[in-house]
Amino acid sequence: MTKPGDRSLYLEMLRRMLLIRKFDEAAVELAARREIVGAVHAYIGEEAVAVGACAALNDDDYITGNHRSHGHPIAKGASVDRAMAELFGKRTGYCKGKGGSMHLADFSVGILGEAGILGSALPVAVGAALASKLRKETKVSMPFFGDGASNEGACHESMNLAAIWKLPVVFVCENNQYAIVKNVRDLVAVQHIADRAAAYDMPGVTVDGQDVLAVYEAVGAAVARARAGQGPSLVECVTYRYFDHAEGMGRLLTEPYRDADEVEKWRQRDPIAIHRAWLLDGGYATAEELDAIEKDAAAAIEAALEFARTSPEPDPSELFDGLYTNPIAADRY
Repeated sequence: MTKPGDRSLYLEMLRRMLLIRKFDEAAVELAARREIVGAVHAYIGEEAVAVGACAALNDDDYITGNHRSHGHPIAKGASVDRAMAELFGKRTGYCKGKGGSMHLADFSVGILGEAGILGSALPVAVGAALASKLRKETKVSMPFFGDGASNEGACHESMNLAAIWKLPVVFVCENNQYAIVKNVRDLVAVQHIADRAAAYDMPGVTVDGQDVLAVYEAVGAAVARARAGQGPSLVECVTYRYFDHAEGMGRLLTEPYRDADEVEKWRQRDPIAIHRAWLLDGGYATAEELDAIEKDAAAAIEAALEFARTSPEPDPSELFDGLYTNPIAADRY
């Protein structure tokens, strides 16, 4: 993205949040119609976290994500066309139709991929940070993970190793209050997940995950610290998912795990509405300009849907392409 303080940066933040919102609104509808198959975990309500965090990164910095994985790549600059094609299982998708919703990757803009197994992408990000340090580069790695994944051993092992070796990692925890259906207060002993940073002798801070600028500022400070060789940080972004853990999951529950008043309370703090109001109040744009940005985002997603629907299916002969390699010549046996 552009330099801090630039009007264009603030407008780009809105554009990318809208792209994520409209992409996932489309994904939810497609899943309901069974036009796409497989799990869909909507990022709706959390857009400010990915966009604010990725705004603090360079294009060649690294990110890894999780099962709620559409927002992170789009925030980093991924193509919505190829992302949508992947959801459709098409050859033009990011993983040529083999990865689906939870495995988007684009190395050209530093997206190392996501994984459906909680916490499993954190060691990947730490490994990329180690490579950056060994190569004497200044690239920063940023794994995104949820409050549920913060309890996984892989998360703690990753933080510990990054701290020992002072690796350039910014751990971004998206605390959306629920691990599937269990409230964070029933699963995490400390008041704030960021409090756990002290155990690894790294800075930890908790910020409002509905405010894209608050996320940008906190993550930006952590990125600067990492790039200067001062080691990792943990940024906890308190946010909320407006939809269930995964689409269709609600039909499987015998009773609700959260009440409607709670959801409505968080909907009143919609990250897109908050940022739009800030832009208007600060005189950064007119309502007409912001409406045009939203219209363009909607058009981009419609174009992505057309691209996905008209893209070719993978050929069955390509099933194992890119999945396996044998570096040892056959004549060695």
